[in-house]
Amino acid sequence: MSDQLPEVLNLTKILQVQTEAVVSRTLINQKTGTVTLFAFDKDEGLSEHTAPYDASVYVLEGVMKITISSTPYELKAGDLIIMPANQPHALEAITPAKMLLVMIRS
Repeated sequence: MSDQLPEVLNLTKILQVQTEAVVSRTLINQKTGTVTLFAFDKDEGLSEHTAPYDASVYVLEGVMKITISSTPYELKAGDLIIMPANQPHALEAITPAKMLLVMIRS
């Protein structure tokens, strides 16, 4: 258990989209999982890769294209998708966008 007091965070204000960049801030980094906030400029993204754990992406602002095992999905603010473990996936911002990535390891 953490000794820190709870803090209310406005996820849309923590990070700002930066020109031609992907920026991130890890909110939780534990052995059991991570919670990371990302901000993408238009046409920026994360190249195809795999992860050994399921991960969920929740789009906070903008529009993202998320490709999982060669199938593209278009997500807008308020949408969530689960990226299954060991399946190749890539992410690209169609518009400037912010998303929350939650990975549970155990």
